[in-house]
Amino acid sequence: MATEVKVPTLGESITEATLGQWLKAPGEAVKADEPIASLETDKVAVEVNSPVDGVMGEQAVAEGDTVEVGAVIALVNEGASAASAATPAVADRNAVGQAEAAAPTEPAAAPVDGDDDPKTLSPAVRRVVLEHGLDPSKIRGTGKDGRLTKDDVLAAAKAQGQAKPVAVSAPAAGAPVAAVAAGARKEERVRMTRLRQTIASRLKESQNTTAMLTTYNDVDMTAVMDARNRYKDLFEKKHGIRLGFMSFFAKAAVLALRDVPAVNAAIEGDEIVYRDYADISVAVSAPQGLVVPVVRDADKLSFAGIEKTIADFGKRAKDGTLKIEEMKGGTFTISNGGVFGSLLSSPIINLGQSAVLGLHRIEERPVVRDGQIVARPMMYLALSYDHRLVDGREAVTFLVRIKEAIEDPTRLLIDL
Repeated sequence: MATEVKVPTLGESITEATLGQWLKAPGEAVKADEPIASLETDKVAVEVNSPVDGVMGEQAVAEGDTVEVGAVIALVNEGASAASAATPAVADRNAVGQAEAAAPTEPAAAPVDGDDDPKTLSPAVRRVVLEHGLDPSKIRGTGKDGRLTKDDVLAAAKAQGQAKPVAVSAPAAGAPVAAVAAGARKEERVRMTRLRQTIASRLKESQNTTAMLTTYNDVDMTAVMDARNRYKDLFEKKHGIRLGFMSFFAKAAVLALRDVPAVNAAIEGDEIVYRDYADISVAVSAPQGLVVPVVRDADKLSFAGIEKTIADFGKRAKDGTLKIEEMKGGTFTISNGGVFGSLLSSPIINLGQSAVLGLHRIEERPVVRDGQIVARPMMYLALSYDHRLVDGREAVTFLVRIKEAIEDPTRLLIDL
């Protein structure tokens, strides 16, 4: 008996997705609730689980195809064995493989993927494995369920001292070899993922619909760094989480949003919506691209609560397990490009919001204190805002409030 595998409900207003990757091949044994496919939506990757125990049967769609909610994408044969449930396509493929094995062939690269390979590789990972001529079974995967990521393969290649990708296979003796001129340029076309298409569309829409302007300031990080160094061990011992800089900036943003409510507001039609709560979106880097989960009620959370929430988001963004509802809403965004070494940038406003705060790397620079030139750990701050709603005076005031709170963290405790 064959059971249909359908595209699950993906969330409010999401009606379709892209089949990003098959995690099981026809003929492979599967268990109930075991992931068999990965879907890419506008926001996150969603796994499709097998509804029953059995063997993977026919796959109705290919990787890269668009599928609608409720559509049948595969069949799972209940009660069949892996050996007997292979589809005709699999049988044909095995026959071809046997024919190829009977003939003399050129040296082959290490196996990359197949029915007997415990590690199912995504197209991007498979390509890198082939380029470097590596054996994926000897690489430790850090992705979900031990799956290989592109970074895992690159790290393995680096560990072997490979400066450049190696050829996948050598041409057979006597075979014609196309001449490749020295310094020849190559191109590769890769289809954009649904998430990357959505990011591109939303960023461009933000530029087209907002009167975006950016104002800058710098902040002396001495006080925050001293406080962090003084209490980080006690903080981690008590709360089980490291004390980072993001909780300081989130708390500072909460104070500034109260003082300048227009930054926390949004334009809807011909109305301005003011919020008395702070749901802070935090930009997080994920393998598929940038995602922006929301720290709900940041104004009510403690330092530890904010740090735990952000750490959880970061971990699950890498694993691809963030939920769609966790990235909806948000009244204000903080984006930390400093973790990648950015000195200064002009962030783009998240649609539905009126401003975004950009953080950057900390570096020692000469500044004047009490008439003396001294070295201080300084960071540039950037606030991009919708000038239709936020005036320049309000934007500068907001950024100054952030600066004051960071340079004197006591303000965060006494709500000043």
